Amino acid sequence: MRVIDEEGNQLGIMGSREALRAAQDRGLDLVKVAPQARPPVCRIMDYGKFRYEQSKQEREARKKQKTITVKEIRITPTIDDHDLNVKIRASVRFLTDGDKVKATVRFRGREIAHAELGKEALNKLAEGVAEVGVIERPARIEGRNMIMILAPK
Repeated sequence: MRVIDEEGNQLGIMGSREALRAAQDRGLDLVKVAPQARPPVCRIMDYGKFRYEQSKQEREARKKQKTITVKEIRITPTIDDHDLNVKIRASVRFLTDGDKVKATVRFRGREIAHAELGKEALNKLAEGVAEVGVIERPARIEGRNMIMILAPK
């Protein structure tokens, strides 16, 4: 196996017993850092410190990750223009923040017979957010609701 000391200098290729003895002489551990390499690469280091540094890097990576949430906008098929504009502004705000928007048209009573009105309202909403968002899933009826999902560009 190829052995590297704690400063990063290569000690060369040696057997596992020799490498282990060299690590013990320095009061450190022998850690296999690249087992798939030929020959495998081992490093003489403090294993506890190594694990701490790895967990620290993982925590930093998790902090920088952005979780995408789905915000829901509910409208009715007979929504007024001003109310629709309010919903469009809210949708634009959600999309610019990096969230997805689930637009739901709720049909009550006999409104389900006029599904084209709901589709028309969802299309107006999609046109209003076209600058910042795209349709991820087109309008589809599920039960008494018509649902469309918008994603940020």
